[in-house]
Amino acid sequence: METGRRVLATEAEALALYSGTLDDSFADAVDLIMSIEGRVICSGMGKSGHVARKIAATLASTGTPAQFVHPAEASHGDLGMVTQKDVALVLSNSGETRELADIVAHTRRFSIPLIGVASRPGSALLRAADIALVLPQAREACSVGLAPTTSTTLTMALGDALAVALMERREFTPERFAMFHPGGKLGAQLVKVSDVMAKAEALPLIAETTPMTEALLVMTQKGYGVAGTVDAAGRLTGIITDGDLRRKMEGLLERRADEVSTPMPLTIRPDQLAQEALALMNKRKITCLFVCETPPPAAPVGIIHVHDCLRAGVDG
Repeated sequence: METGRRVLATEAEALALYSGTLDDSFADAVDLIMSIEGRVICSGMGKSGHVARKIAATLASTGTPAQFVHPAEASHGDLGMVTQKDVALVLSNSGETRELADIVAHTRRFSIPLIGVASRPGSALLRAADIALVLPQAREACSVGLAPTTSTTLTMALGDALAVALMERREFTPERFAMFHPGGKLGAQLVKVSDVMAKAEALPLIAETTPMTEALLVMTQKGYGVAGTVDAAGRLTGIITDGDLRRKMEGLLERRADEVSTPMPLTIRPDQLAQEALALMNKRKITCLFVCETPPPAAPVGIIHVHDCLRAGVDG
């Protein structure tokens, strides 16, 4: 416990130090990345390479096209991936990693913008870079002071800072985030009602004047256990549920739909999140909602069932 707390405190202190010393070169880097037509080519060797991979993934998933290029593979043909429309983001704590020499030289030869990240201002990498992002001189958190710990945390945090700054500059929306995260929990929580609702012929809709003998058939055939009543203009005016049937059992088959339905039913908009629909259904202890652009009376455009949300991976 003592070691764990010491490591976390050491790295937290370094991050606080870096936050206070971040300078205009960071803003210059954001401006440069915003100005390019191509991708951010992230590269690094060893632990810096692992961090570079993560930064590339974070950038790509938040609206900034990016790709990791391994410096050793770059020396054997992958330099062709780095074009004059790109910007290179090259990481090295010391700034002297010899495996980076070819990719740095390639950027200089073809006038490809280079952003260097290192902890030594006078290092070969930062001297060659168009923009130098200098990491603070902070001690590593390991007991021998050599294993990349604090330095990789600082570099990772710098990558996150770049990604978030670029997101804000691009006015990156939740909708665009969902485009890049269609799988997994993140994507599921950003699914909209319109993405999972049933439409058109699948809707259990009946005219207000429909005899209950026919209404029961529609409720059974459509499989939702409900039927929505609509007026002559096709606007949703009510809903018939299993509960309505039980409450009005006496003389049920002699009645019309509008005599049994609950007026002005609860609805949801198609542009709302499916997670909101699920939360509303759970709160009201119901299993489905009609979907309308505006509150009833309005023409229904869909229906969403709790199972539709669960199949899409949405949870409450």
